[in-house]
Amino acid sequence: MSAHIEDYAMIGDCRTAALVRRDGSIDWFCCPRFDSEACFAALLGTREHGRWLIAPQAAARITRRYRPNTLVLETHFETEEGAATLVDFMPLRGSHSTIVRLVVGTRGKVAMRTELILRFGYGAVVPWVSRLENGALRAIAGPDMVVMHTPVHLRGEDMTTVGEFVINRDETIPFVLSYLPSHRPLDESFDPTRALADTETFWRDWSAKCRLAGPWSQAVLRSMITLKALTYAPTGGMVAAPTTSLPEQLGGERNWDYRFCWLRDATLVLLGAMHAGYYEEAQAWREWLLRAVAGSPAQLQIMYGIAGERRLTEWTAPWLPGYENSAPVRIGNAAHSQLQLDVFGEIMDVHHQARRSGLSTNESGWATQLAFLDHLKDVWNEPDQGIWEVRGAARHFTHSKVMAWVAFDRAIKSAETFGLEGPLDEWRKIREEICDEVCAKGFDEELGSFVQSYGSKQLDASLLLIPCVGFLPVSDPRVKGTVAAVERRLLRDGFVMRYDTEHGADGLPAGEGAFLACSFWLADVYTLQDRVADAERLFRRLIGLCNDVGLLSEEYDPRAKRLVGNFPQAFSHMALVHSAYNLTQAAKPVEQRAQAEYISPEEVTAG
Repeated sequence: MSAHIEDYAMIGDCRTAALVRRDGSIDWFCCPRFDSEACFAALLGTREHGRWLIAPQAAARITRRYRPNTLVLETHFETEEGAATLVDFMPLRGSHSTIVRLVVGTRGKVAMRTELILRFGYGAVVPWVSRLENGALRAIAGPDMVVMHTPVHLRGEDMTTVGEFVINRDETIPFVLSYLPSHRPLDESFDPTRALADTETFWRDWSAKCRLAGPWSQAVLRSMITLKALTYAPTGGMVAAPTTSLPEQLGGERNWDYRFCWLRDATLVLLGAMHAGYYEEAQAWREWLLRAVAGSPAQLQIMYGIAGERRLTEWTAPWLPGYENSAPVRIGNAAHSQLQLDVFGEIMDVHHQARRSGLSTNESGWATQLAFLDHLKDVWNEPDQGIWEVRGAARHFTHSKVMAWVAFDRAIKSAETFGLEGPLDEWRKIREEICDEVCAKGFDEELGSFVQSYGSKQLDASLLLIPCVGFLPVSDPRVKGTVAAVERRLLRDGFVMRYDTEHGADGLPAGEGAFLACSFWLADVYTLQDRVADAERLFRRLIGLCNDVGLLSEEYDPRAKRLVGNFPQAFSHMALVHSAYNLTQAAKPVEQRAQAEYISPEEVTAG
């Protein structure tokens, strides 16, 4: 039986990540990158698809935590005869990834077992396993190689590597698993104890920079550590999640590959990182964005690979049954080729915010941005697939038009504030035209609310962003009506649904959990409305959904009371960071994004 999604914790090295189940089993690990093929894929199937277990042989009481201010995971096992702690981490070192697992005896003695099932190619390829002269095990299949070092005697049984050992008090037994391309020489010089110290030092030094957020400081720090771990260090790109095909509805087919970088996250990531005090990460993300979108504006994509790759071909892995039989398991993401107009607004907004905060020179990327606007003026009035990447027919989504307005609005503000050259009169005319159209066609007088798309009677959580991006002030009666309508029709058990999938036309079967970022958006709007008590009440409920080690997935199923969707989810954690700072800082991210005036780095820091 599959473990609950919330039963997992993540370890990583800013190149890739592994998910560790509460019982000590690593059920997901892609190497050498986040988007590489998995060699442990039990998360989406069974143990036969690859996993690595270290656990007591007898029944045990299990607790776990991250060591304070780090990504070093401790899983503590208590048995009748003794106790032991499994310390899991990935050193930030060299050119290849290593998983280190230290079994530390803390009381009495514990009989332990390990079970290593390596299956390359998302669980499809059984490697050839051999023992090296130094006693290490080596597993090879084509280009992939994994090497295991441990003093524990390991043996093969039924295509599985197993071992039993006893851990005594004050004893430490290491296991070191390294991935390398099969043509590379082995690295013999590795000290796991030193690696642990270095890894703890890195994360604690990095965490020390995090700006406090009042009573939410620990939740913000855990979210920022998670977001840092989801960043691919060589390029600065941030994956939406380290997993693929964890379902938005248990047993359903809303299963997508999130191991890519979405432009939609651009402004959220930039502002969140800066408000948290991480200007280097914000700069690296902005530079990744500049490289990724370079090229013809007509070929702009909504997402890219972690190094800026454009071809993210989607295919299915039929040999994997999926998490709790939620098939198909998808690799790649066909949505990369969709037209989604909101990304133009994100690009212009993130560059404008970078200029306002002194993160870039005024002219940086301006020529490219001019080309994007020249293209957008010809396509903004076309239908698209929208923020939720619907797989049904294209429509005139209200949020998409609002973000097209944002693109021209930020261009105008950048030109006016920083003296940049551009056809301001033309931009002002287009901005006004978009605004008039959205207010005429995207607003329903009978409902007293903006609607999901022109002519529709359906609501959409993305409409909550209208005041957050500055399209209309939060005091506007149409905004008030929209917020009230969302509260009436999209709140389910106190959480905000993206839209009503029962009556939507997204090209997929109905049913999904509550998209967590949308509920954080409502908390942000409450903050703008000075409904501070409502904002805090909702925020407390949302952070209460974090699992025992502080991680959030994409969605929450209120009926099953379970996390669903890919995990851990960058969008959810960044939304948490934004809402926390909106509740505790004088200079609020949501106000910074919506306002036109310049905000200096000193003002952000003072907030």
